[in-house]
Amino acid sequence: MFPTLRLFDVVSLPFKRSQLGLFQGKTKQYGNNIPFSKKKTRRSWLPNVHNKHLFSDSLQRIIRFKVTARALRTIKKHGSLDEYLLKTKPELLGWEGMRVRLAIKEAQALKGTKEAAQEETQAIS
Repeated sequence: MFPTLRLFDVVSLPFKRSQLGLFQGKTKQYGNNIPFSKKKTRRSWLPNVHNKHLFSDSLQRIIRFKVTARALRTIKKHGSLDEYLLKTKPELLGWEGMRVRLAIKEAQALKGTKEAAQEETQAIS
């Protein structure tokens, strides 16, 4: 029915840290420091990551994530954490995002079946 997390175990990614939070596709970047002497030395840039507590409407609880600034802006654009996780491509979510996405889908399906059962009981009465 829903993709399982087993599918993501075979994927080997160079920036594994991004799989443990909501990084919106941001990874480590590489480049050169070039001083006045023009002697180039390699360096790297890490994404702008913050630890945040975000509320999920479907799960009715607060979830702690490592989130990039870009992902936070996208969450704000979508309106809520649930909408962001449901509408974003799985490649951009990573393992942690997909785990919570599946939990949200299950919670919404369970809520839908409860509402349908309540409507049936009201129709019978």
